[in-house]
Amino acid sequence: MDISVLPRAKANVGADVSLNFEYQKELNPYTEGLPADVDTVWTQRYVDLFSILLKHSDAISRVTLWGVSDNDTWLNNWPVHGRTDYPLLFDRNYQAKPVVEEIIKPAKIPSTEKPVFTHFTCQGDDEAYKNNPLLPDEFYTPILQGCYPDPSITRKGNDYYLVNSSFAFFPGVPIFHSKDLVNWKQIGHVLDRTSQLKIRNTGMSGGIYAPDIQYNPHNDTFYMITTQISGSMGNMAVKTKDPAKGWSDPVQLQFDGIDPSLFFDDDGKAYVVHNDAPGKDKTLYEGHRVIKIWEYDVENDKVIPGTDKVIVDGGVDISQKPIWIEGPHLYKKNGRYYLMCAEGGTGDNHSEVIFVSDSPMGTYTPAGKNPILSQRHLPQDRKNKVDWAGHADLVETPDGKYYGVFLAVRPNEKGRVNTGRETFILPVDWSGEFPVFAGGLEPIPVKRKTPEGVNNQTGKNGFLPNGNFTFSDDFSSQKPDYRWIGVRGPREDFISVVKQGLQLTPFATNIKAQAPVSALFYRQQHRSFTATATLCYTPQSEKELAGIVCYQKETFNYVFGITKKGADFYIVLQRTDGGNSSIIASEKISDTAGKALHLQVKANGDDYAFGYAVDGKNFQNVGGTVSGDILSTNIAGGFTGSLIGLYATSGNDAHPETKTK
Repeated sequence: MDISVLPRAKANVGADVSLNFEYQKELNPYTEGLPADVDTVWTQRYVDLFSILLKHSDAISRVTLWGVSDNDTWLNNWPVHGRTDYPLLFDRNYQAKPVVEEIIKPAKIPSTEKPVFTHFTCQGDDEAYKNNPLLPDEFYTPILQGCYPDPSITRKGNDYYLVNSSFAFFPGVPIFHSKDLVNWKQIGHVLDRTSQLKIRNTGMSGGIYAPDIQYNPHNDTFYMITTQISGSMGNMAVKTKDPAKGWSDPVQLQFDGIDPSLFFDDDGKAYVVHNDAPGKDKTLYEGHRVIKIWEYDVENDKVIPGTDKVIVDGGVDISQKPIWIEGPHLYKKNGRYYLMCAEGGTGDNHSEVIFVSDSPMGTYTPAGKNPILSQRHLPQDRKNKVDWAGHADLVETPDGKYYGVFLAVRPNEKGRVNTGRETFILPVDWSGEFPVFAGGLEPIPVKRKTPEGVNNQTGKNGFLPNGNFTFSDDFSSQKPDYRWIGVRGPREDFISVVKQGLQLTPFATNIKAQAPVSALFYRQQHRSFTATATLCYTPQSEKELAGIVCYQKETFNYVFGITKKGADFYIVLQRTDGGNSSIIASEKISDTAGKALHLQVKANGDDYAFGYAVDGKNFQNVGGTVSGDILSTNIAGGFTGSLIGLYATSGNDAHPETKTK
């Protein structure tokens, strides 16, 4: 960049750079070199310039840094023959283009009226991945780390689509695409509008339960059917021709129970199977449930009244009082119908069982050997423990092989589940009468062999990463990464992308409200991790706070952020256990107006530690080491995993404790 070639008032003499020396003598007042103060300004402008060019690199490929007109720019012989597509920073009238104003104006300090997060990073550090590095023909399972439970999968041609439960998360039902069952990309969410998802006042384990995705080849349409435990919605279905291009508004379905699943038979007829209560005065014990089937009217998207029938009562053997038969899926192979269900509840007694019938309406007979997938019978002290396996779905590949996706958990060293129910995959052997998960009754390993001809591209080419990966976001994109979610309401209600980063508009509700909160969440995906957020914010009162949260639900969480008391600013760490909040520690800090504050949480299994830094390097611990117990499903209950959130509120109740003499 030759800054001495400036827009000039004299006649345009063309783009002959040999005249540069004459221009320099005539127009450059600093013939003896730039004074120190001017040099400092220009140096900063160069820094700002290249920061802006990098920021807009998706739209700007090359820039010619010469102060000549557009008319000269497009001459093919200047300065390089054949160059016709390098945009300039000045127009043909020697007027600066808008980007120049952004370049040369002094850098603005981010507004501190609302919190602005300029960067977030989360680095995984699990021992299982460090001790089991991948070979070229291997991949890790879970394929989706963190709270991605109740997976369902379908295929059209060579394209696989997978969805998960989302409970009170907004948007709801994350959807993923793959060509090979190893490499996955998230292509969006099925329920991304308030017309589809009505969860404003639900608890964390309300909302969306066990979605089922199916492709119907008879009308070339994808269906997602689920139960929405909120907003008077109940069982519902949405559909689309292209899963990547949005889904319809929901159709309410007129039946009770949960976990519906669609089945499209070869003759074009359709059916719905689902979990339900046994009926009035028929419940024999706690956890006694049944599986029902209905005929489904595809033309009008409704079950056909009067066609409902109980096809499984209780489970495989009702004399043993099996509990929570649920998550049913129906398949057809060799002219027979196979009903696969979860049994035993989604905790440590979880399993997957299979039944068979000659007709979709039954009678269904259990396999002689059930379950076909479970970890409940294995030694508790096994290495790299995976547990709670079940809630599965099967998919057939184009070459006739089968795979099963299912939920399971990776407990920490104290047996607690903070990462939630995750999505795993195993090959399925269906060479006999019944499908059997390969190794599904043995300890599930950390990694598996890729299918023949598949190259593991984890973390590359847009595919989701696995193992000890780092997630990083500088919030330069106008749309948040799909991995960022809200709770009970749209992210767009409280976030906006500004020049400096991600700005949050604080809600008067705080993190303990069973209502939408101004917090952008990222799933905890490792048992051990370091998450760091950079924040620019100056709270104006003790009612204002911004920072990071570790959040299992509204009644179990940690809040770590900056607030104000009197004339002083404080870092405060609050623990909420069963709805009872207490201040673990607080520390006075200097005024942070116009300065970046770095907040960090580090987890090592069950041990969590919070710290802050004003220089981005030397983190000071606040509150010592605290237990992650309240972030576990074991303690907090429910069906979700822990979330890491960027948080702001104008209804803060985490008030620092000041020492008195």
